[in-house]
Amino acid sequence: MDPLINLNPLQPLAPLGDGSRPQGQTPGQPSFSEVLQQALRDVDEAQAQAEVEARKLMTGEGADMHSAILAVQKADVSFQMMMAVRSKLIDAYREVMRMQM
Repeated sequence: MDPLINLNPLQPLAPLGDGSRPQGQTPGQPSFSEVLQQALRDVDEAQAQAEVEARKLMTGEGADMHSAILAVQKADVSFQMMMAVRSKLIDAYREVMRMQM
């Protein structure tokens, strides 16, 4: 599953409220933290599936080498994308911290 498929277009900034949800966001939309948490769960699930497939291949339970290689590659790509998103978030945080008020 593509972790970026759930991302919605950016909403305009709204004044801070009580901290529950942005004012312009409807209750049915996931928050940014929920999208990130779901993406992390997807990466973790891909890693676990790759481990299961590799273990099956090594023990001889699974005769399909292609599915094992595909699961490992999918887990690798999703992990690389997660690391790229993490790096961009850290860069954005540092940029915001450098701003002068």
